[in-house]
Formats: sequence, C-alpha cells, structure tokens
Amino acid sequence: MGDDVELRKFTRQDRQRFRSKVHECLDALAIMLSDGHFEVAEPKIGMEIELNIIDNDMQPAMANAAVLDAIADPDFQTELGQFNIEINVAPRPLRNNNIRALEADLRRSLDSADARARSVGSRLAMIGMLPTLREKHFEHRWISANPRYDLLNQQIFAARGEDIELNISGVRLPGHEAPEELSAIYDTILAEAACTSVQLHLQVAPECFATYWNAAQVLAGVQVALAANSPFFAGRALWHETRIPVFEQATDTRPPELQNQGVRPRVWFGERWITSIFDLFEENSRYFPALLPVCTDEDPMAMLARGEAPALAELKLHNGTVYRWNRPIYDIAGGRYHLRLENRVLATGPSIVDTLADAAFYYGALKSLAEADRPLWTQMSFDAAEENLHSAARSGFESRLYWPEVGWVSPQELVLRRLLPMAHAGLEAYGVSAEARDRYLGVIEGRCLNRQSGSTWQREAVVARERAGDSREQALAGMLADYLIHMHEGQPVHTWSW
Repeated sequence: MGDDVELRKFTRQDRQRFRSKVHECLDALAIMLSDGHFEVAEPKIGMEIELNIIDNDMQPAMANAAVLDAIADPDFQTELGQFNIEINVAPRPLRNNNIRALEADLRRSLDSADARARSVGSRLAMIGMLPTLREKHFEHRWISANPRYDLLNQQIFAARGEDIELNISGVRLPGHEAPEELSAIYDTILAEAACTSVQLHLQVAPECFATYWNAAQVLAGVQVALAANSPFFAGRALWHETRIPVFEQATDTRPPELQNQGVRPRVWFGERWITSIFDLFEENSRYFPALLPVCTDEDPMAMLARGEAPALAELKLHNGTVYRWNRPIYDIAGGRYHLRLENRVLATGPSIVDTLADAAFYYGALKSLAEADRPLWTQMSFDAAEENLHSAARSGFESRLYWPEVGWVSPQELVLRRLLPMAHAGLEAYGVSAEARDRYLGVIEGRCLNRQSGSTWQREAVVARERAGDSREQALAGMLADYLIHMHEGQPVHTWSW
C-alpha cells in the first residue's frame, strides 16, 4: 500500500528540501552498507496479495471500506481503487513444510474474508485484472479514501501535464480473424488499480543483493509466461499479461515529448546489471523527481553516530514511487535494519496453490541462478532480459525467450529442461521438504505440459461462451463466475476445464 501521506499542496521549497534529505539518506545508506551491520535472517517466504471486490453480478463493487470493516483484520488493507484490497502475509521460514502450512493458513484467511465480504454484498476475486472493469470504473470518485492515493493521482498528472493515454495492440483470440486493440484516454491513474499482483519478498544480505537482483531480472520473463492471468481489460482481449503494459502506461509521468527524448519511465525494468543495491537507490535519486516530497525531522547521520537505526523515510518514500518490477526495499524490524528484494511481476491468482507454486518456483530458481558459478547475466544483454519480459507478457506460452547457451526457446521448454531442476535444487538448499517441492513444482510442470495458465484458460472460456451465443459482456461475466468456482475449489489452473 505504501506509507500514508496527508492531502496537501507542495511548494518549490518542499521539493528542494526533499531532494536534499534523499541525498542525506543516500550518504547514510552508503555508510551502513560499508559497516555491514544489516540483519540477515534465515530465508523466509513473505508476500502481499492484491484482491478485487465484485458484486453478485460479477461487476466491480466500489466497497473496499465496507469490506475492510466487515473483515476487521489488520492484515487486510486498502488499495488504490475502491474495488481493491490487499492482504499482507507475515513472513515465515522457507524450510521444511512451511509452504504447505502457509497454503492452509491462506485458504482459511481468504475463506473467512470472503464470507465476511459476502455479508456486505460483495465477493473477493484473485485475478490479475478484473475482466468486467469498464472505463466508467476509472472515474476520480472511485479512488480510495486514503489521501495518499488522491495526492499521488494529482502529482502524476501535474508532472505529466495532460491526460493519460493507453495504447495496446492485443493478441488474436483463438478462432478470431484479427487482434483487438485499446486506445483510450483517462483523467485518473485508476487504470493502475486494475493491475492486481502478488509481491514476493526475500531478505538478502547487502553483499549478495546485486546477484539476487540481477538473477530476478533474468527470471522475470519466465515468471510472467508461466503465471499470466490478465488477458482482458476494458472489455478487450489484449496481452496474456496485460498488467504489464497497462501499469507501464497508466502511471507514466512523461508526455510524448519526454518519451521521445528517452526520459526514463517510473514503471521501469531498469537499464543495466548492477554491482550493489546502492546503484538502484542512487538511480532513483538521479533520474526521478519526487512525486510525494514529504520530509521528516530525522537526521540519519546523527542517528548512526548514536548507534540508532535510521528510518531513511525520504529514501523509502521516494523508492515507493519508482515502480521497478524488482524493487529494492530498506526496512526496520525490531530495531534492526535489513534489505529485501521485492518481486512484482506476478499476477494475482488463479488459486492459492497456483500462487504458492509461483512463489516456490521463484525462490528456488532465484537461489540457483544467483549462486551459479558463472552468472547467467554475464552471458546475456540487459536488453534481452527486458525483451523477454515484454514478449512473455504479450504472448504467454506462445512467446519465444532468449536464454544463453540455448538461444530462442519457448517458456515451457526452458522451464521443463532447465529451470525446474534448478528450482528443485534451490528449494532443497533452502531446506524445503521433498513433499513441498514436489507439490508446488509439480504444478509448474503441469502448467508447462498442458500449456494452460490463468490467461489461456480465461481466453478459451470466453471464446467458448461467445461461440455459444453470448455477447462479450455476458461471456466475461460468465467466465468470471466459473473462475470463482474453480478458485474456491482450489485445484491448480492447469486442471481447469471450461
């Protein structure tokens, strides 16, 4: 969700002071990195899961305040749109059978939350993009009540100086003659709220952060191809993972002239392999003006001199408005500071077992890639990794990804032949039980063999309904109703029928 910020107007002096405070935070961070006093806990699985709220007709329900009141659990929080909420999953060790225990706990938590949402006329959906959303749902009045969101909306439009334009050319549906396209103009950033995701966290030692971040960048395209679950937006069939282009365009502070100049976007894959986490925070300061220049009275250098852990509030706030697909996180817990890698490429859903399978594959493959004798990112260009992400988002299992020593390969072949064994080895090194490894990586294997992700299931289900005579609107609502049945039954998506 991000830190709360009061609704206010910012002055030129606010921005100058904030820039100065970010530089002070960077100086403090450099000292902290050189001192090596960061806490490094045992590897844990931690995540945030964003959810959509719908009514009994499968339409978006602008009801997050009422739903959160009904759920009455601090783990559930507000999000940008009134049709969103988020659950924060407390981290737990990866070792042994803890992922299985997490699956059971998540099932109970979401079942309970959904039951309480139903008590106020709503339901919860784990889906990357709610297929029944329309342009009318992106009006300013549907921004959540938290002042941070309205302020962020104001600042993005002030920086951009004009309305936001989305232009996406889709992938042809099975049996259709031509692809569908979206060309729309919006006067709020609420299209971003359509992009619901799972964010995976991993605490990393400072000296290892660069290798883990680089490995996560390499892996991003493969993750998206396997877990695509966002094929429909505003009634149109677009990319398999339409979250990627929508999020990139919906929060773009650059008018076309600045895009043409090569000014960097705020939703950013990056531009190079890194050698330190400091590279990422320093890039934030160097390239991106502040969107929310709120300053505190903290003196981080003085706190370090006293042996205290500084919050680095300005650095954290600024980092929260640069939307990297793999984001560095500085945080404090129990009076000790640590670093986390936040992976943001995955769509929500389709089921809890699918979500944990995606997580297990990520954690396992990431460890093997990061600790390989010859790092994979030394054998490929950074641009190739970025192109893999967009190719996978566009075409899913039909994409072709570049991989060193292999060349151009389908995602399923790459996973089955190379990455699944690496994921098994990485999870084993973390101490994950054989039972858990087989369960969750077996789901990934099944998806590859059946070539069925949440996206391919949604597309085929809508095509089948349209062939039976449904309009697009009817087909999307009917598909979503079937999706919820499967979601609650809890079987992985590669076993779903339509």
